[in-house]
Amino acid sequence: MRQASFSRESNNQFFKTLNQRVNKYFKDNNLKRTGNWVLYTKAALMLSLLFVSYLSIIIFPMHNLLRVLLCGMMGLGMAGVGMNVMHDSNHGSFSSRWWVNQLMGNTIYILAGNVYNWKVQHNLLHHTYTNVEGIDEDIDIQGVLRLSPFEPWKRFHKYQRFYAFFLYGLLTIQWALVVDFRQTPKYIKQKLSAEGELNATKEWSLLVMTKIVYYLFWLVLPLLVMNVMWYQWLVGFMVMHYVAGFVLSTVFQLAHITDAIEVVSAEKLEKEKRSWAAHQLQETANFATQNKFVSFFLGGLNFQIEHHIFPTISHVHYKDISKIVKKTAKEFQLPYHEYETVKEALKAHINQLVVLGKQPQVG
Repeated sequence: MRQASFSRESNNQFFKTLNQRVNKYFKDNNLKRTGNWVLYTKAALMLSLLFVSYLSIIIFPMHNLLRVLLCGMMGLGMAGVGMNVMHDSNHGSFSSRWWVNQLMGNTIYILAGNVYNWKVQHNLLHHTYTNVEGIDEDIDIQGVLRLSPFEPWKRFHKYQRFYAFFLYGLLTIQWALVVDFRQTPKYIKQKLSAEGELNATKEWSLLVMTKIVYYLFWLVLPLLVMNVMWYQWLVGFMVMHYVAGFVLSTVFQLAHITDAIEVVSAEKLEKEKRSWAAHQLQETANFATQNKFVSFFLGGLNFQIEHHIFPTISHVHYKDISKIVKKTAKEFQLPYHEYETVKEALKAHINQLVVLGKQPQVG
C-alpha cells in the first residue's frame, strides 16, 4: 500500500476553530454527539422494512410478481439499514454505549459484509485518505470503470457513462461472493486494523461463520419453507442485492466522484501540504441537503462533508452542524462543494464519467 502524509501546519487552524465551534454547539444545546430517539426510530423502520418484507415472502402465498416487488423492498431495507444503522454504529456514533454500537454494527452481516474489512476499508483507508490514488479502495473498480485520471484508460471507458449505473447495482452481491474473501487475507498480511490489536484467527473464524449463517438465512431457509424452484428464489435474491447495491454505490459516487472533485496522488497531497480536514473539504461534496426525504432515507450521507470531518458524530446532527462547517470553511477560504438537488449531483457525476472516459492526451 502506498504511503501518504498530511501537513501538521497548513490549514490546521481551520480544524481547531471548527472543532471548538462544534463542541460549543453540543455543549450549549446540552446534546450528545451520538444518536437519539430519531435515529432509533429510523433504525426500527429500516429493519422492519427489510425483515417484514422477507417474512411476508416466505410465510404468505402470493404471486411471483408480488414476491419480486417485495424483494425490491428488501433491497431498499438493506440499503436503509446500511446507511442508518450499520454506518453510524461502526463509526461509534449510533449510541454512547459501546455494546449497542457493536450489536448494531453487526447488522453489516445481514448485508453480506464483514465488520473487520469494512472498518479497515471505510474507517481507516477511505476516511483518512479520501480519493487518494492507490490508498482509497473505494475509487478502485478493478479497471471496469475509470474513476481516477491515474487509472489506465481502456477503449470501453468512453462508454462508461452508459454502463456505470448498471455496475453500481452489483456492490453488495460482490460482498456476498468475493470481496471479503479477497480483502481479509490482504488486510491481515498488511497488518491493518481500524481498532486495537489484530487477531487473524478471530477474523477468519468470524468471516467463515457469518458467511455460513448468511447463506443459510437468505438462500437455504426460503427454499426449505417456500414452494418455489431454486432459480425463482435466486432471481428474488439478485433483485434484493441489486437494489441495495445501486442505492449504496450511487450515494458514494455523488459525494466523491463529481466534476468539482479531483482524485489526487499521494505526491500531490504532500506537495500541496494539505491538512487532513482541508483535504476532506477538497474531496467531498454534499447534495440535496434541503430534501427531507433524501436526508431521512440516506442516513444523512448527503451531508458527506460533515460526516467526513466528524465521523464519530451521529448523522442526526449533520443538518445543524453543517451551518457551522460551511461558515467556517468560508472564513478560511476553503472549498465547500454542494449540489442543491440529487439531479444536479447526478449530472455532475455523469459529467465526470464523461471526462474520465476520454482518452488522455499524450504529451
